[in-house]
Amino acid sequence: MKPWKVIAPGALTTVQDRGREGWRHLGVSRAGALDPEAALLANRLLGNDLDAAVLELTLHGPTLKLAEPARIAIVGATVAATANGHSLPGQRPLSIPAGELKLGGIRAGVRAWLSVAGGFDLPTILGSRGTDLRGGFGGQQGRALRAGDLLHLGKSASVDTATSSNAAWWIGADDYDCGIGHPLRYVPSEHPGAAALTEQAWSVSSDSNRQGIRLRGEPLRNVPHHNVSEPVAVGCIQLPPDGQPIILLADAQTVGGYARLGYVIAADLPRLAQAGPGALLAFAAIGVEQARQINLQHRHQLARTALAIDQRLADRP
Repeated sequence: MKPWKVIAPGALTTVQDRGREGWRHLGVSRAGALDPEAALLANRLLGNDLDAAVLELTLHGPTLKLAEPARIAIVGATVAATANGHSLPGQRPLSIPAGELKLGGIRAGVRAWLSVAGGFDLPTILGSRGTDLRGGFGGQQGRALRAGDLLHLGKSASVDTATSSNAAWWIGADDYDCGIGHPLRYVPSEHPGAAALTEQAWSVSSDSNRQGIRLRGEPLRNVPHHNVSEPVAVGCIQLPPDGQPIILLADAQTVGGYARLGYVIAADLPRLAQAGPGALLAFAAIGVEQARQINLQHRHQLARTALAIDQRLADRP
């Protein structure tokens, strides 16, 4: 397969997969897609290896030059996508001709994931092709895409099409709302400020990034604590001295000395990938057993979706 050329890189486009596991004891972040389930789904729609590399698009996607026709899928928030000027829908397999693939503004969220049949062929570092922006490795030389980059593709069946064609079926888009009506569920710690998270709506700060979402609201009381660094993981809600919480995301450090207010449950983490600057977030405290039950139901739903997609692909002529 001939490589794709990056004409315009978009606001922040990185190569990602499901991330690095098993290296946190050495201080290596998980990195990978901020919504690993969306990256997995994008690959499943094409029959790819589920950990094949995808592109993560933020706010505004890239413009790419394709030398050959390709099969792609776009999953996540809604993207203004076109192939040679023809609109492309999301949440389904697409066959597109050679030419210009333009991935424009993103709405109803801030991120989407683009997969291609065969995946993007980049070196595997510590078991992942994902970009670790803080560490400066993985993906496309450890950085976001730039104009002129060439994206090499993995092996896949050739596509023969002069016009875009869409699958007649699609998967339903997820509800990414984290507002008052759809609060983020978290298991609180014993810190005195943990329960107070639920008492107000929080605004997402513009200085949030892949490392963490910084919240703005009425500062929480931050009682003195020992400031000894302790292990943290994705979903941890930290409380800095200024009383404004931080929710850790995929590029988060592995230890931290800030007070910990608890953890956002796994089933709700995908919604954080779509929380852009100015978005309002609300919280709801739950217990560990309830979190386990919600996670089990969430996994069952993912499994049902996977079976439905696999059946559709098996029925494809």
